[in-house]
Amino acid sequence: MGCNMIDILSSEYNINGKYIKNLLDLTGDGATVPFIARYRKEMTGGMNETEIREILDRYNYIVNLEKRREEVIKAIDEKGKLTDELKFKILAATTLKKIEDLYSPYKSKKKTKADIAIERGLLPLAEFIKTEFDELKIVSYATNFINDEVPNADDALEGAMEILSFDIGHDIEIKNRVRELLKDKGVVKTEKRKDVTGRTNYEDYYNFQQEVSKIPPHRVLAIFRGESEKVLKVKIEVEEEVLHAAVSNILLNRGYILNKYINTSIKYAVKRILLLSLELELRNELFEVAEDKAIGIFADNLKTLLLTPPVKNKKILGIDPAYRTGCKFAAIDETSKLLTYGVIYPTEPQNDYENSKKTILDVIEKYKINAIAIGNGTASRETEEFVSRVINEANLEIGYTIVSEAGASVYSASEVAIKEFPDLDVTIRGAISIARRVLDPLSELIKIDHKAIGVGMYQHDINQKKLSKKLDEVVTDVVNSVGVDLNTASPSLLRYISGLNSNIAEKVVEYRNMNGFFRNRKELLNVTGLGETAFKMAAGFLKIYGGDEPLDRLFIHPEQYLNVYNLLSYLNLTMENASLIRLKLKGIDTKKICDKFNFGEMTLNDIITNLEKPDMDIRDKLEPVVFKKDILKFEDLKVGDYIDGKVTNVVDFGVFVDIGLKESGFIHISELSDRFIKHPSQVLKVGEMVRPYIKDIDIERRRVALSLKSKLE
Repeated sequence: MGCNMIDILSSEYNINGKYIKNLLDLTGDGATVPFIARYRKEMTGGMNETEIREILDRYNYIVNLEKRREEVIKAIDEKGKLTDELKFKILAATTLKKIEDLYSPYKSKKKTKADIAIERGLLPLAEFIKTEFDELKIVSYATNFINDEVPNADDALEGAMEILSFDIGHDIEIKNRVRELLKDKGVVKTEKRKDVTGRTNYEDYYNFQQEVSKIPPHRVLAIFRGESEKVLKVKIEVEEEVLHAAVSNILLNRGYILNKYINTSIKYAVKRILLLSLELELRNELFEVAEDKAIGIFADNLKTLLLTPPVKNKKILGIDPAYRTGCKFAAIDETSKLLTYGVIYPTEPQNDYENSKKTILDVIEKYKINAIAIGNGTASRETEEFVSRVINEANLEIGYTIVSEAGASVYSASEVAIKEFPDLDVTIRGAISIARRVLDPLSELIKIDHKAIGVGMYQHDINQKKLSKKLDEVVTDVVNSVGVDLNTASPSLLRYISGLNSNIAEKVVEYRNMNGFFRNRKELLNVTGLGETAFKMAAGFLKIYGGDEPLDRLFIHPEQYLNVYNLLSYLNLTMENASLIRLKLKGIDTKKICDKFNFGEMTLNDIITNLEKPDMDIRDKLEPVVFKKDILKFEDLKVGDYIDGKVTNVVDFGVFVDIGLKESGFIHISELSDRFIKHPSQVLKVGEMVRPYIKDIDIERRRVALSLKSKLE
């Protein structure tokens, strides 16, 4: 690892070089991002997971940049065309794009028309044309180049212009200027393909145009999807006169004479070389920006959803609504263990209200059910009416909530679900998943393909590998930030723990099943395949309640146990009254404490926080699940009324809100705030409770437009 690399990163991120070096050393030794962020704060200056990944991604980019730089220099040298000036420019390039621009003229494996013209001796003619105004002299001079391969002056001039066009089209300054103009002056234009008939989802783009600089990411993705589905034709246009003028100015400043041959060469270069490559480049860039934005939104929404607080100490009845095949139900206890399951038929065509009611009341009474979770899919509204009626008629002291079914069918048919419930029908597994999503959202949702959870936008159009990597990082960070109970966690949850993988997670659970609950963290070392390194990475995130070691229930790493007990003894504290530690340390110089007991200051602060609040859960700060007893009907809605709701998805153009109906309400970005905002995420997150007013109701399409702006009286 060169000092230059550390200096570059240190300068770019304004971070002390020693922290950069420590981070790269730690990752080089196999340390995971969650472990570094939580248990090596002193070594990195307290970097969080996002900062660590950003620096590591930048480090990898620079490594690839250096590798590509060497490849390009070698490739050009092998062609015998590497000059000292070109080599200097390649060595000075700071981006992959700049290196590729420099390499572009030398990429072609076959001879270009310009190469052939040079071989025929026409380079001096091209140089002559640059500085001569008199076109008759140019034609006269061209006759000097007539030979067996160049039969006349016109062919000589044509070949010279091929050389000029190639040079202009691959000139870095010109290329950058045209690139800028495409971004600043370019217009994205779309139209319907002639062979398209009938209604489509892209009718807004049948005759559409917008400046490249103003087109929003979600619109880019929609347009490109329409193109890939062969509904739309898409092109990026800019006035060629503007490009010709820009190129001409650059050449004039270099002493070129703008005779007709130079002007023709400019037109060739712009049309045949620059626009062909740069329009494709700009399309890719627009898509990548939109893709990154979509992935970022998806990641933020997923993180917020996974951090939904669990509903503790409740037995929950999950109901998967349906019509003809009946509503499947499943009851689970406080630990998510299945209690019972079955089918009821309260909806069409059976409409068997009485028997369905009796079944549900029997389950509620027998298993002491505390809450009901209803899926939001087909027949959800009718099932909600049934549940609300049963609760009110029986005067029950329980509530219900509507749960997103997104991904439930994916889970139900997955290997994980089959392994958990091999003898159950997929629809019953779906009902179990619905109930578990309320009891412990994180533990349940991580079993499902993240892309199927329903909080993304255009997720099927973007790079799946890139999306999966980002979403995996989100899940990893959330799981390790929350921590898991080693004695109840499923393999699906354990595999996201720092230092573990799917294989080791399975072996941890196998060991637990064979030997009973873990009594302490050190017992993990008995698990086959889990060595010292994996233990070091994982132990601090795996919690044990009621075991042999009280510190095992906290976010305190075993490597610090001796220091912690020495500190408690010094302060005359025990684990029973360790929550008083901050009070005991009042007035004591913490730096001296750190030196005496071998703590870093940030580590000491974390230890104090954990001892003070041993049951702290970061999810407790977020909005809890809201249960209700009465149903809201679409017909009850009135424009102007305020309505309570919960944010279910945040996208570029607005926010979807669960308002207690099958249909979500929608708040357009323009209705989210009285002040200007660039993105809905500046105002709301998934899971937040809101109280907007109803701005408009579309009865025919059953759409509800909401607003959080001040009402105009």
